[in-house]
Amino acid sequence: MKKFAIEIKWGIIFSLISLAWVFLEKILGWHDENIAQHAIYTNLFAIVAIVIYVLALLDKRKNFYNGHMTWSQGFISGIVISIVVAILSPVAMYITHNFITPDYFTNVIDYSVESGVMKREDAEEYFNLTSYIIQSFFFALVVGVVTSAVVAFFVRTKK
Repeated sequence: MKKFAIEIKWGIIFSLISLAWVFLEKILGWHDENIAQHAIYTNLFAIVAIVIYVLALLDKRKNFYNGHMTWSQGFISGIVISIVVAILSPVAMYITHNFITPDYFTNVIDYSVESGVMKREDAEEYFNLTSYIIQSFFFALVVGVVTSAVVAFFVRTKK
């Protein structure tokens, strides 16, 4: 477990920053009065996520690999971070939708129906806590692995 202490630390940091981002979205009205902009602006978190992965892999390179890290070492480290984030995602979703923005599902369902994007039954099936927990778990894994591969390429060192 000590071998992956840095990854666990950064997985927790990532999850906490994700919660802070959701709180920012809520403050900016992207979960209620400005919900039409949510689908666009929530994607800005990708920049934050990439920065977190860069910082995490640089931390691993410096403090575990003594300044030298191969692509595969960085990639494996990133995968472990992604697994930690995925494992923590149900808790983050629960906190998000029960404490930070409890009206989000109602608001996004209403918006989706009123704007003609979805029928109410489809929106209710898609926008709920169970669905979001499943989506966030797999999204964290898939996007985390891709991000890890790219970031590891840039933070690797040549011997």
